[in-house]
Amino acid sequence: MVEKDIFERMRSGEAVSMDDPDYGQIRQVVNQTFKLLARLNISSNVDDVRMILGQIIGQTVDETTTLFPPFFTNIGRNIILGRNVFINHACSFLDLGGIVIEDEVMIGPRVNIISEDHPVEVLRRKTLVPSEVVIKRNAWIGAAATILPGVTIGENSVVAAGSVVRRNVPRNTVVGGIPAKILKKIS
Repeated sequence: MVEKDIFERMRSGEAVSMDDPDYGQIRQVVNQTFKLLARLNISSNVDDVRMILGQIIGQTVDETTTLFPPFFTNIGRNIILGRNVFINHACSFLDLGGIVIEDEVMIGPRVNIISEDHPVEVLRRKTLVPSEVVIKRNAWIGAAATILPGVTIGENSVVAAGSVVRRNVPRNTVVGGIPAKILKKIS
């Protein structure tokens, strides 16, 4: 049986302690990602940004997808982007647990998408607990919203600016607040 590397373990939902013997692999990838982010964040051309973003996430980014720098991520390779996605300035994606952004999604400025957490218990706090975030087709995430680990934002839904989303959002729904609550259904 072939043993999974630390990234495969985390993508499958396994919690990993920061003193795991393979944890150094995360630091290596973070360093590579930061070098690419430095180039991306000084670029003055959206096509160059798209190309560098593709290197960070390890896939070709569709020409209909646009990212406005600056942009921040820790790993990058666990981000999956659909077609016709728009990501505005100063977003931060922590993607060890995986972030899937489907087609036609709009993400406002200063949005945080976080797919990793830590236990509250002091003795276990230095453990990374991954949990995938999924933003379904045609969703709109408002400025400065935060999406927490394990959340799915339903198709066509809207997350109001400044919200903190800790639970799944049903499709065709507007949520807002801290913590986010359902404000209305979209017809």
